[in-house]
Amino acid sequence: MRVCLLASGSKGNSLLVESGRTRLLIDAGLSAREIRKRLDLVGVDAASLSALLITHEHTDHVRGLGPLVRQLDLPVYLHTDLARKLPDVGKPGCVHEFVDGEDFAVNDLTVRPFAITHDSLAPVGFTLSGEQGKVGVATDLGIATRLVAECLQGCRALVIETNHDEELLRDGPYPWSLKQRVRSNHGHLSNDAGGSLLQNLLWDGLTAVFLGHLSETNNRPGLALDAINSVLEKQNICAPQVLVGRQHMPMQWVA
Repeated sequence: MRVCLLASGSKGNSLLVESGRTRLLIDAGLSAREIRKRLDLVGVDAASLSALLITHEHTDHVRGLGPLVRQLDLPVYLHTDLARKLPDVGKPGCVHEFVDGEDFAVNDLTVRPFAITHDSLAPVGFTLSGEQGKVGVATDLGIATRLVAECLQGCRALVIETNHDEELLRDGPYPWSLKQRVRSNHGHLSNDAGGSLLQNLLWDGLTAVFLGHLSETNNRPGLALDAINSVLEKQNICAPQVLVGRQHMPMQWVA
Protein backbone atom coordinates (compact mmCIF):
# COMPACT_ATOMS: atom_id res chain seq x y z
CA MET A 1 0.00 0.00 0.00
CA ARG A 2 1.20 3.46 -0.83
CA VAL A 3 -0.20 6.94 -0.20
CA CYS A 4 1.36 9.92 -1.99
CA LEU A 5 0.17 13.44 -1.26
CA LEU A 6 1.24 14.90 -4.60
CA ALA A 7 0.24 18.45 -3.68
CA SER A 8 -1.63 19.98 -0.76
CA GLY A 9 -2.66 23.56 -0.12
CA SER A 10 -4.80 26.39 -1.44
CA LYS A 11 -2.99 26.43 -4.80
CA GLY A 12 -3.77 22.83 -5.72
CA ASN A 13 -4.50 19.40 -4.26
CA SER A 14 -3.99 15.86 -5.53
CA LEU A 15 -3.51 12.51 -3.81
CA LEU A 16 -2.46 9.07 -5.05
CA VAL A 17 -3.57 5.90 -3.26
CA GLU A 18 -2.09 2.62 -4.48
CA SER A 19 -3.12 -0.80 -3.20
CA GLY A 20 -2.77 -4.14 -4.91
CA ARG A 21 -3.48 -3.64 -8.62
CA THR A 22 -5.33 -0.35 -8.19
CA ARG A 23 -4.06 3.21 -8.42
CA LEU A 24 -6.58 5.92 -7.58
CA LEU A 25 -6.00 9.64 -7.96
CA ILE A 26 -8.12 11.78 -5.64
CA ASP A 27 -8.60 15.31 -6.98
CA ALA A 28 -6.78 17.03 -9.83
CA GLY A 29 -6.13 20.51 -8.54
CA LEU A 30 -2.95 21.10 -10.53
CA SER A 31 -2.60 21.30 -14.29
CA ALA A 32 -2.62 17.95 -16.05
CA ARG A 33 1.02 18.50 -17.01
CA GLU A 34 2.02 19.16 -13.39
CA ILE A 35 0.09 16.16 -12.09
CA ARG A 36 1.87 13.91 -14.57
CA LYS A 37 5.18 15.45 -13.49
CA ARG A 38 4.45 14.77 -9.81
CA LEU A 39 3.44 11.20 -10.62
CA ASP A 40 6.75 10.74 -12.46
CA LEU A 41 8.57 11.96 -9.36
CA VAL A 42 7.08 9.08 -7.33
CA GLY A 43 7.65 6.53 -10.11
CA VAL A 44 4.10 6.27 -11.45
CA ASP A 45 3.13 6.38 -15.12
CA ALA A 46 -0.07 8.42 -15.38
CA ALA A 47 -1.36 5.92 -17.95
CA SER A 48 -1.43 3.27 -15.21
CA LEU A 49 -4.04 5.13 -13.13
CA SER A 50 -7.23 3.16 -12.55
CA ALA A 51 -9.57 6.10 -11.94
CA LEU A 52 -9.91 9.66 -10.72
CA LEU A 53 -12.12 10.58 -7.75
CA ILE A 54 -13.25 14.15 -7.06
CA THR A 55 -14.12 15.48 -3.60
CA HIS A 56 -15.70 18.79 -4.68
CA GLU A 57 -15.67 21.40 -7.42
CA HIS A 58 -13.37 24.14 -6.12
CA THR A 59 -10.64 25.03 -8.59
CA ASP A 60 -7.81 23.86 -6.34
CA HIS A 61 -9.29 20.35 -6.64
CA VAL A 62 -10.43 20.21 -10.29
CA ARG A 63 -8.06 22.46 -12.26
CA GLY A 64 -6.60 19.57 -14.31
CA LEU A 65 -9.74 17.41 -14.40
CA GLY A 66 -10.84 17.88 -18.01
CA PRO A 67 -7.41 17.71 -19.66
CA LEU A 68 -6.33 14.71 -17.59
CA VAL A 69 -9.47 12.73 -18.41
CA ARG A 70 -9.13 13.57 -22.12
CA GLN A 71 -5.43 12.68 -22.26
CA LEU A 72 -5.78 9.37 -20.42
CA ASP A 73 -9.37 8.38 -21.23
CA LEU A 74 -9.59 8.02 -17.46
CA PRO A 75 -12.76 7.01 -15.57
CA VAL A 76 -13.79 9.85 -13.25
CA TYR A 77 -16.08 9.37 -10.26
CA LEU A 78 -18.25 12.35 -9.28
CA HIS A 79 -21.11 12.92 -6.87
CA THR A 80 -24.36 12.85 -8.84
CA ASP A 81 -25.14 16.48 -7.96
CA LEU A 82 -21.67 17.57 -9.03
CA ALA A 83 -21.57 15.59 -12.28
CA ARG A 84 -24.39 17.70 -13.66
CA LYS A 85 -22.79 21.03 -12.77
CA LEU A 86 -19.11 20.84 -13.70
CA PRO A 87 -18.47 22.62 -17.01
CA ASP A 88 -15.60 20.38 -18.14
CA VAL A 89 -15.33 16.75 -17.08
CA GLY A 90 -13.17 15.79 -20.04
CA LYS A 91 -15.32 13.15 -21.72
CA PRO A 92 -18.95 12.55 -20.69
CA GLY A 93 -18.52 8.85 -21.38
CA CYS A 94 -15.84 8.62 -18.70
CA VAL A 95 -18.11 9.88 -15.91
CA HIS A 96 -19.33 7.51 -13.18
CA GLU A 97 -21.76 8.98 -10.66
CA PHE A 98 -22.04 8.14 -6.97
CA VAL A 99 -24.03 9.30 -3.97
CA ASP A 100 -22.55 9.72 -0.52
CA GLY A 101 -22.95 6.76 1.81
CA GLU A 102 -23.07 4.12 -0.95
CA ASP A 103 -19.97 2.01 -1.60
CA PHE A 104 -18.62 1.36 -5.07
CA ALA A 105 -15.71 -0.74 -6.32
CA VAL A 106 -12.73 0.21 -8.43
CA ASN A 107 -10.87 -3.02 -9.19
CA ASP A 108 -9.89 -4.48 -5.81
CA LEU A 109 -10.62 -1.36 -3.75
CA THR A 110 -13.95 -0.53 -2.15
CA VAL A 111 -14.61 3.20 -2.05
CA ARG A 112 -17.02 4.78 0.41
CA PRO A 113 -17.84 8.47 -0.13
CA PHE A 114 -19.19 10.28 2.92
CA ALA A 115 -20.67 13.74 3.30
CA ILE A 116 -18.58 16.54 4.80
CA THR A 117 -19.37 20.18 5.52
CA HIS A 118 -17.79 22.69 3.15
CA ASP A 119 -19.01 25.65 1.10
CA SER A 120 -19.34 23.68 -2.12
CA LEU A 121 -22.06 21.78 -3.94
CA ALA A 122 -21.77 18.20 -2.70
CA PRO A 123 -18.45 17.79 -0.85
CA VAL A 124 -17.30 14.35 0.23
CA GLY A 125 -14.47 12.56 1.93
CA PHE A 126 -13.46 9.02 0.99
CA THR A 127 -12.34 5.78 2.54
CA LEU A 128 -10.62 3.21 0.33
CA SER A 129 -10.50 -0.37 1.59
CA GLY A 130 -8.77 -3.47 0.28
CA GLU A 131 -6.76 -6.48 1.35
CA GLN A 132 -3.88 -4.24 2.43
CA GLY A 133 -6.04 -2.11 4.72
CA LYS A 134 -8.02 1.10 4.72
CA VAL A 135 -7.09 4.70 3.87
CA GLY A 136 -9.21 7.66 4.95
CA VAL A 137 -9.28 11.10 3.34
CA ALA A 138 -11.06 14.11 4.86
CA THR A 139 -9.89 17.62 4.02
CA ASP A 140 -11.80 20.82 3.21
CA LEU A 141 -14.33 20.42 5.98
CA GLY A 142 -15.48 23.04 8.45
CA ILE A 143 -16.36 20.63 11.22
CA ALA A 144 -15.54 16.99 11.96
CA THR A 145 -19.01 15.53 12.38
CA ARG A 146 -19.84 12.24 14.06
CA LEU A 147 -20.31 10.73 10.60
CA VAL A 148 -16.78 11.75 9.59
CA ALA A 149 -15.29 10.21 12.74
CA GLU A 150 -17.29 7.01 12.26
CA CYS A 151 -16.24 6.60 8.64
CA LEU A 152 -12.55 7.15 9.41
CA GLN A 153 -12.34 4.49 12.11
CA GLY A 154 -9.86 1.67 11.53
CA CYS A 155 -7.66 3.35 8.92
CA ARG A 156 -4.02 2.38 8.43
CA ALA A 157 -3.34 5.77 6.88
CA LEU A 158 -5.22 9.04 7.28
CA VAL A 159 -5.20 12.30 5.35
CA ILE A 160 -6.76 14.92 7.61
CA GLU A 161 -6.93 18.68 7.50
CA THR A 162 -4.88 21.08 9.61
CA ASN A 163 -5.56 24.22 7.61
CA HIS A 164 -4.84 27.08 9.99
CA ASP A 165 -3.57 28.21 13.35
CA GLU A 166 -6.41 30.07 15.03
CA GLU A 167 -4.23 32.95 16.26
CA LEU A 168 -2.47 33.41 12.91
CA LEU A 169 -5.83 33.49 11.16
CA ARG A 170 -7.28 35.96 13.67
CA ASP A 171 -4.32 38.34 13.43
CA GLY A 172 -3.47 37.77 9.78
CA PRO A 173 -4.10 39.79 6.61
CA TYR A 174 -7.33 38.16 5.44
CA PRO A 175 -10.41 40.40 5.35
CA TRP A 176 -12.87 39.73 8.14
CA SER A 177 -15.40 38.09 5.82
CA LEU A 178 -12.82 35.55 4.63
CA LYS A 179 -11.67 34.86 8.19
CA GLN A 180 -15.27 34.12 9.11
CA ARG A 181 -15.63 31.81 6.13
CA VAL A 182 -12.48 29.84 7.02
CA ARG A 183 -13.54 29.51 10.67
CA SER A 184 -17.15 28.56 9.90
CA ASN A 185 -18.68 25.09 9.97
CA HIS A 186 -18.40 25.12 6.17
CA GLY A 187 -14.78 26.29 6.03
CA HIS A 188 -11.62 24.50 7.13
CA LEU A 189 -10.35 22.66 10.20
CA SER A 190 -7.81 24.38 12.42
CA ASN A 191 -4.73 22.60 13.75
CA ASP A 192 -6.48 22.00 17.07
CA ALA A 193 -9.64 20.74 15.39
CA GLY A 194 -7.56 18.34 13.31
CA GLY A 195 -5.91 17.11 16.49
CA SER A 196 -9.29 16.59 18.14
CA LEU A 197 -10.45 14.53 15.17
CA LEU A 198 -7.30 12.41 15.27
CA GLN A 199 -7.79 11.73 18.97
CA ASN A 200 -10.97 9.84 18.11
CA LEU A 201 -9.28 7.78 15.40
CA LEU A 202 -6.34 6.28 17.28
CA TRP A 203 -5.96 2.50 17.22
CA ASP A 204 -3.04 0.09 17.14
CA GLY A 205 -3.17 -0.30 13.36
CA LEU A 206 -2.75 3.39 12.53
CA THR A 207 0.67 3.81 10.92
CA ALA A 208 0.58 7.10 8.97
CA VAL A 209 -1.08 10.50 9.33
CA PHE A 210 -0.83 13.12 6.59
CA LEU A 211 -1.59 16.73 7.53
CA GLY A 212 -3.29 18.37 4.58
CA HIS A 213 -4.37 21.70 3.13
CA LEU A 214 -2.09 23.89 5.29
CA SER A 215 -2.59 27.59 4.63
CA GLU A 216 0.59 29.33 3.52
CA THR A 217 -0.70 32.53 5.13
CA ASN A 218 -2.37 31.32 8.31
CA ASN A 219 -0.30 28.32 9.35
CA ARG A 220 3.20 26.93 9.76
CA PRO A 221 4.21 23.26 9.44
CA GLY A 222 5.70 23.34 12.94
CA LEU A 223 2.44 24.58 14.45
CA ALA A 224 0.44 21.84 12.74
CA LEU A 225 2.93 19.23 13.93
CA ASP A 226 2.80 20.58 17.48
CA ALA A 227 -0.98 20.23 17.58
CA ILE A 228 -0.87 16.64 16.31
CA ASN A 229 2.10 15.61 18.45
CA SER A 230 0.39 16.94 21.56
CA VAL A 231 -2.35 14.39 20.90
CA LEU A 232 0.02 11.52 20.12
CA GLU A 233 2.25 12.15 23.11
CA LYS A 234 -0.65 11.63 25.52
CA GLN A 235 -1.41 8.06 24.41
CA ASN A 236 0.35 4.72 23.96
CA ILE A 237 -2.04 3.11 21.51
CA CYS A 238 -0.06 3.77 18.34
CA ALA A 239 2.96 5.62 16.99
CA PRO A 240 2.10 6.69 13.44
CA GLN A 241 4.48 8.47 11.11
CA VAL A 242 3.30 12.07 10.71
CA LEU A 243 3.86 13.75 7.34
CA VAL A 244 3.06 17.37 6.53
CA GLY A 245 1.63 17.90 3.06
CA ARG A 246 3.49 20.37 0.87
CA GLN A 247 2.29 22.54 -1.99
CA HIS A 248 5.32 22.15 -4.22
CA MET A 249 6.54 18.58 -3.63
CA PRO A 250 5.09 15.11 -3.05
CA MET A 251 5.10 13.41 0.36
CA GLN A 252 4.64 9.66 0.48
CA TRP A 253 4.18 6.71 2.83
CA VAL A 254 4.74 3.12 1.80
CA ALA A 255 3.67 0.15 3.91
